[in-house]
Amino acid sequence: MEKAFVVQRVARKLFATERSLDATMTETAELMAEFVKARQDLKLSAVVGDAATAKVIEALAALGEARSAIVAAHAELNDVRLRIGVRTKMAGWEDKPPEEPKGSADRDLRQVG
Repeated sequence: MEKAFVVQRVARKLFATERSLDATMTETAELMAEFVKARQDLKLSAVVGDAATAKVIEALAALGEARSAIVAAHAELNDVRLRIGVRTKMAGWEDKPPEEPKGSADRDLRQVG
């Protein structure tokens, strides 16, 4: 089988995994917000459901770590793609942001205007 097709197959799964993690993180954050709103609507003490709230926060943190790991894997797989000689990139409906030069993440963000 041609390398480019194998790489595309892996890329599809990688992108699907990234989208799935983002969706799961969104749902989990919305669940957390719903917990807080429900407690407030029912005029319950902050201690009610505290253990469940802590577990959801723990789950969200774990999802964040999983997402970071998948993003790192994505970068590693891109290097593998180049090392095995596949220069084409998978085109699709999903636009990626332009790559930032190394070190640009360390710059301060300031409001202008």
